[in-house]
Amino acid sequence: MLEIAVERENGERHVRVSARELARLVRRDGDRSLLVRRIPDPPGVFVRVSRRAGRPYTVERRDDTAGRHFRAVTDSPWAVVAAIAGWARREAGWEADLAWSPLDTGPVGEVPPLELPEGERERLEAYVREVLAGGYVSRAELADFAEDHLATAKRRPVSPEQARALADRLWLERVAEQAEWQGETDPERLTRAFTALREAGITARENFTCCSTCGHAEIGDAGEPGARGFVYFHSQCTDSAVAGHGLTLFYGGFDDSPETATAVGHEVVAALEAVGLRAEWDGDPRWAIVITPLDWRRRLAG
Repeated sequence: MLEIAVERENGERHVRVSARELARLVRRDGDRSLLVRRIPDPPGVFVRVSRRAGRPYTVERRDDTAGRHFRAVTDSPWAVVAAIAGWARREAGWEADLAWSPLDTGPVGEVPPLELPEGERERLEAYVREVLAGGYVSRAELADFAEDHLATAKRRPVSPEQARALADRLWLERVAEQAEWQGETDPERLTRAFTALREAGITARENFTCCSTCGHAEIGDAGEPGARGFVYFHSQCTDSAVAGHGLTLFYGGFDDSPETATAVGHEVVAALEAVGLRAEWDGDPRWAIVITPLDWRRRLAG
């Protein structure tokens, strides 16, 4: 898989795609643009592909926060795919097969310093770091959270530009921290278990909705056709895991029978144990499954 996230014009995101999937996205009819970012999304680094029907592909690349921006035009989707794949892999000379020209995007404006009353900046940064620790946020979403956290109906003390600057700084801080992590982490084991469950016919969703009420109401629409049951945890469960309290999983059968719920519960526990996670559950379908102990270190994707 390529360590990139590809966002379509309609907002749909594809994370860690194969070269074949990348080719499908580039050549897909109806897509006018694709935004491609590396994982874990360093600020100021991206590739954008755009095309109108019957016209060549336009490929833009931005290399760093200094604003170095280049553009190339080609009729070949395969040249576009090869360039992006080489860029994703950081291959030497990946850009050589396209004719790049500098693109003037104008001066980069300075962001005014963030001036907040005593204690507010500390609370804001603590909140942003907590969201980062959950690991499910993109850098753009993180900036939105930073902008809105202190906002009220009468006061918005953090501008969009200040929020992006703060989010980028703390994002890079977290990226440097996770660079020291070795091997597979518990959240990655969890993702592996959820992938196996989906392949076995159980809808499995991470960080799904804000609470169990919303989760149970929406999980049916999120399921794959023919799924027998479901398992998920919501964002408050993620927060609890970040705080060191383990992770609560909700599960059940789409036929609403206790027998199916029990069977799904046993499959979930078996999948967790197969990847080395310990689950606490007494077999009663009225009770949630809890993963504990759990070291929550989820690598950012962007």
